[in-house]
Amino acid sequence: MENAGVFLLLLLMPSLHSAEETPIACPPDTSTVLRELSVALAEQKVKLGQLQAENQVQAGELLTLKASSTITENKVEALTQARTVSQVAFSAALVESGEQTLGPHDAETTIVYKHVASNIGNAYNPQTGFFIAPVRGVYHFEIYTLTHGGSTAESYLKKNGVGIFMAHESQSSGHGTAGNAVTLLLEQRDVVQVTLPAKCQLYDNTHHHNTFSGHLLFTM
Repeated sequence: MENAGVFLLLLLMPSLHSAEETPIACPPDTSTVLRELSVALAEQKVKLGQLQAENQVQAGELLTLKASSTITENKVEALTQARTVSQVAFSAALVESGEQTLGPHDAETTIVYKHVASNIGNAYNPQTGFFIAPVRGVYHFEIYTLTHGGSTAESYLKKNGVGIFMAHESQSSGHGTAGNAVTLLLEQRDVVQVTLPAKCQLYDNTHHHNTFSGHLLFTM
Protein backbone atom coordinates (compact mmCIF):
# COMPACT_ATOMS: atom_id res chain seq x y z
CA MET A 1 0.00 0.00 0.00
CA GLU A 2 2.77 2.42 0.75
CA ASN A 3 4.38 1.70 -2.62
CA ALA A 4 1.08 2.34 -4.39
CA GLY A 5 0.70 5.73 -2.67
CA VAL A 6 4.16 6.80 -3.64
CA PHE A 7 3.55 5.77 -7.24
CA LEU A 8 0.35 7.81 -7.39
CA LEU A 9 2.11 10.86 -5.98
CA LEU A 10 4.80 10.60 -8.64
CA LEU A 11 2.14 10.57 -11.37
CA LEU A 12 0.47 13.77 -10.07
CA MET A 13 3.64 15.85 -9.59
CA PRO A 14 4.09 16.90 -13.34
CA SER A 15 0.50 18.22 -13.41
CA LEU A 16 1.00 20.22 -10.24
CA HIS A 17 4.25 21.66 -11.57
CA SER A 18 2.58 22.70 -14.86
CA ALA A 19 -0.26 24.43 -13.01
CA GLU A 20 2.18 26.44 -10.96
CA GLU A 21 4.09 27.70 -14.07
CA THR A 22 0.99 28.88 -16.08
CA PRO A 23 0.28 32.66 -15.33
CA ILE A 24 -3.27 33.75 -14.72
CA ALA A 25 -4.44 36.84 -16.76
CA CYS A 26 -5.57 39.75 -14.60
CA PRO A 27 -8.14 42.35 -15.68
CA PRO A 28 -6.70 45.85 -16.46
CA ASP A 29 -6.69 48.44 -13.70
CA THR A 30 -9.48 51.02 -14.32
CA SER A 31 -7.45 53.92 -12.90
CA THR A 32 -4.58 53.09 -15.28
CA VAL A 33 -6.92 53.15 -18.30
CA LEU A 34 -8.44 56.45 -17.21
CA ARG A 35 -4.97 57.91 -16.71
CA GLU A 36 -3.91 56.88 -20.22
CA LEU A 37 -7.09 58.27 -21.72
CA SER A 38 -6.62 61.56 -19.84
CA VAL A 39 -3.06 61.87 -21.18
CA ALA A 40 -4.26 61.20 -24.74
CA LEU A 41 -7.08 63.75 -24.36
CA ALA A 42 -4.67 66.36 -23.02
CA GLU A 43 -2.37 65.81 -26.00
CA GLN A 44 -5.29 66.19 -28.39
CA LYS A 45 -6.34 69.44 -26.67
CA VAL A 46 -2.80 70.80 -27.03
CA LYS A 47 -2.76 69.94 -30.74
CA LEU A 48 -6.22 71.47 -31.20
CA GLY A 49 -5.09 74.65 -29.47
CA GLN A 50 -2.04 74.84 -31.71
CA LEU A 51 -4.21 74.41 -34.81
CA GLN A 52 -6.63 77.08 -33.60
CA ALA A 53 -3.75 79.46 -32.90
CA GLU A 54 -2.34 78.86 -36.39
CA ASN A 55 -5.76 79.46 -37.90
CA GLN A 56 -6.12 82.71 -35.94
CA VAL A 57 -2.72 83.87 -37.14
CA GLN A 58 -3.63 83.02 -40.73
CA ALA A 59 -6.99 84.74 -40.36
CA GLY A 60 -5.28 87.82 -38.90
CA GLU A 61 -2.80 87.88 -41.77
CA LEU A 62 -5.66 87.58 -44.24
CA LEU A 63 -7.53 90.48 -42.61
CA THR A 64 -4.34 92.54 -42.65
CA LEU A 65 -3.85 91.84 -46.34
CA LYS A 66 -7.48 92.75 -47.09
CA ALA A 67 -7.20 95.98 -45.10
CA SER A 68 -3.95 96.87 -46.85
CA SER A 69 -5.53 96.17 -50.22
CA THR A 70 -8.53 98.35 -49.36
CA ILE A 71 -6.28 101.21 -48.23
CA THR A 72 -4.28 100.96 -51.45
CA GLU A 73 -7.45 100.98 -53.56
CA ASN A 74 -8.75 104.02 -51.67
CA LYS A 75 -5.47 105.86 -52.19
CA VAL A 76 -5.50 105.11 -55.91
CA GLU A 77 -9.11 106.27 -56.18
CA ALA A 78 -8.39 109.43 -54.16
CA LEU A 79 -5.35 110.27 -56.28
CA THR A 80 -7.31 109.67 -59.48
CA GLN A 81 -10.17 111.83 -58.26
CA ALA A 82 -7.81 114.56 -57.05
CA ARG A 83 -6.08 114.61 -60.43
CA THR A 84 -9.44 114.85 -62.19
CA VAL A 85 -10.94 117.63 -60.06
CA SER A 86 -7.68 119.58 -60.04
CA GLN A 87 -8.11 120.18 -63.78
CA VAL A 88 -10.73 122.95 -63.70
CA ALA A 89 -10.76 125.89 -66.10
CA PHE A 90 -13.36 127.62 -68.25
CA SER A 91 -13.90 130.67 -70.40
CA ALA A 92 -17.24 131.79 -71.82
CA ALA A 93 -18.66 134.76 -73.73
CA LEU A 94 -22.15 136.23 -73.88
CA VAL A 95 -23.35 135.28 -77.38
CA GLU A 96 -22.74 132.24 -79.53
CA SER A 97 -23.29 134.05 -82.84
CA GLY A 98 -24.51 137.36 -84.26
CA GLU A 99 -24.97 140.26 -81.85
CA GLN A 100 -27.08 140.86 -78.78
CA THR A 101 -28.10 143.63 -76.43
CA LEU A 102 -28.84 142.38 -72.92
CA GLY A 103 -31.00 144.61 -70.70
CA PRO A 104 -31.89 146.92 -69.27
CA HIS A 105 -34.07 145.00 -66.80
CA ASP A 106 -36.10 146.20 -63.86
CA ALA A 107 -34.32 143.76 -61.54
CA GLU A 108 -30.85 142.30 -61.24
CA THR A 109 -30.43 139.21 -63.43
CA THR A 110 -27.82 136.47 -63.83
CA ILE A 111 -25.76 136.79 -67.00
CA VAL A 112 -25.74 133.50 -68.89
CA TYR A 113 -22.60 133.26 -71.02
CA LYS A 114 -23.61 130.88 -73.79
CA HIS A 115 -20.48 130.74 -75.97
CA VAL A 116 -18.14 128.32 -74.19
CA ALA A 117 -14.55 128.49 -75.40
CA SER A 118 -13.34 125.94 -72.84
CA ASN A 119 -14.88 124.10 -69.91
CA ILE A 120 -12.34 121.68 -68.48
CA GLY A 121 -13.93 119.81 -65.62
CA ASN A 122 -17.45 120.95 -66.64
CA ALA A 123 -17.80 123.16 -63.58
CA TYR A 124 -19.42 125.99 -65.57
CA ASN A 125 -23.03 125.54 -66.72
CA PRO A 126 -23.89 127.49 -69.93
CA GLN A 127 -27.59 126.92 -69.28
CA THR A 128 -27.66 128.70 -65.93
CA GLY A 129 -24.51 130.84 -65.94
CA PHE A 130 -23.39 129.23 -62.67
CA PHE A 131 -19.90 128.02 -61.86
CA ILE A 132 -20.07 125.34 -59.14
CA ALA A 133 -16.81 124.49 -57.38
CA PRO A 134 -16.16 120.75 -57.70
CA VAL A 135 -13.58 120.76 -54.88
CA ARG A 136 -12.40 122.96 -52.04
CA GLY A 137 -9.63 125.18 -53.31
CA VAL A 138 -8.41 128.58 -54.44
CA TYR A 139 -9.88 129.84 -57.73
CA HIS A 140 -9.17 132.85 -59.92
CA PHE A 141 -11.94 134.61 -61.90
CA GLU A 142 -12.02 137.40 -64.46
CA ILE A 143 -14.96 139.36 -65.91
CA TYR A 144 -15.04 141.80 -68.82
CA THR A 145 -17.98 143.97 -69.84
CA LEU A 146 -18.90 146.07 -72.89
CA THR A 147 -21.85 148.36 -73.56
CA HIS A 148 -22.64 151.06 -76.12
CA GLY A 149 -24.86 154.05 -76.72
CA GLY A 150 -23.83 155.90 -73.59
CA SER A 151 -25.11 153.16 -71.21
CA THR A 152 -23.23 152.12 -68.09
CA ALA A 153 -21.04 149.05 -68.51
CA GLU A 154 -21.49 147.10 -65.33
CA SER A 155 -21.38 143.47 -64.14
CA TYR A 156 -21.19 142.03 -60.63
CA LEU A 157 -19.33 138.83 -59.67
CA LYS A 158 -21.02 137.05 -56.75
CA LYS A 159 -20.22 134.11 -54.51
CA ASN A 160 -23.26 132.24 -53.19
CA GLY A 161 -25.39 135.29 -54.01
CA VAL A 162 -23.15 137.77 -52.19
CA GLY A 163 -21.42 140.48 -54.25
CA ILE A 164 -17.62 140.25 -54.36
CA PHE A 165 -16.15 142.42 -57.14
CA MET A 166 -17.84 144.69 -59.70
CA ALA A 167 -16.71 145.79 -63.15
CA HIS A 168 -18.00 149.32 -63.85
CA GLU A 169 -17.53 151.99 -66.50
CA SER A 170 -19.78 154.98 -67.14
CA GLN A 171 -19.41 157.41 -70.06
CA SER A 172 -21.73 159.77 -71.91
CA SER A 173 -21.31 158.35 -75.41
CA GLY A 174 -19.73 155.57 -77.44
CA HIS A 175 -18.71 152.17 -76.14
CA GLY A 176 -17.85 151.62 -72.51
CA THR A 177 -15.74 148.74 -71.24
CA ALA A 178 -14.93 147.49 -67.77
CA GLY A 179 -13.16 144.54 -66.20
CA ASN A 180 -12.15 143.06 -62.88
CA ALA A 181 -10.54 139.95 -61.40
CA VAL A 182 -10.56 138.16 -58.06
CA THR A 183 -9.03 135.15 -56.32
CA LEU A 184 -11.38 133.27 -53.98
CA LEU A 185 -11.22 130.38 -51.56
CA LEU A 186 -14.24 128.23 -52.39
CA GLU A 187 -15.73 125.30 -50.58
CA GLN A 188 -17.04 122.37 -52.58
CA ARG A 189 -20.43 123.24 -54.17
CA ASP A 190 -19.95 127.01 -53.72
CA VAL A 191 -21.57 128.94 -56.57
CA VAL A 192 -19.99 131.82 -58.49
CA GLN A 193 -22.04 133.83 -60.97
CA VAL A 194 -22.02 137.20 -62.72
CA THR A 195 -25.10 139.43 -62.62
CA LEU A 196 -26.33 142.45 -64.58
CA PRO A 197 -27.60 145.11 -62.18
CA ALA A 198 -31.02 146.64 -62.76
CA LYS A 199 -31.24 149.38 -65.42
CA CYS A 200 -27.88 148.36 -66.91
CA GLN A 201 -27.22 147.13 -70.42
CA LEU A 202 -24.62 144.98 -72.21
CA TYR A 203 -23.77 144.66 -75.87
CA ASP A 204 -21.90 141.80 -77.52
CA ASN A 205 -21.21 140.33 -80.96
CA THR A 206 -19.03 137.67 -82.55
CA HIS A 207 -15.93 139.38 -81.15
CA HIS A 208 -17.01 138.26 -77.65
CA HIS A 209 -16.41 141.38 -75.55
CA ASN A 210 -18.44 140.23 -72.52
CA THR A 211 -16.66 137.28 -70.93
CA PHE A 212 -16.53 135.25 -67.73
CA SER A 213 -13.46 133.07 -67.07
CA GLY A 214 -12.02 131.14 -64.15
CA HIS A 215 -9.71 128.34 -63.15
CA LEU A 216 -8.58 126.38 -60.11
CA LEU A 217 -5.17 127.48 -58.81
CA PHE A 218 -4.76 124.71 -56.23
CA THR A 219 -6.83 122.53 -53.91
CA MET A 220 -7.00 123.02 -50.14
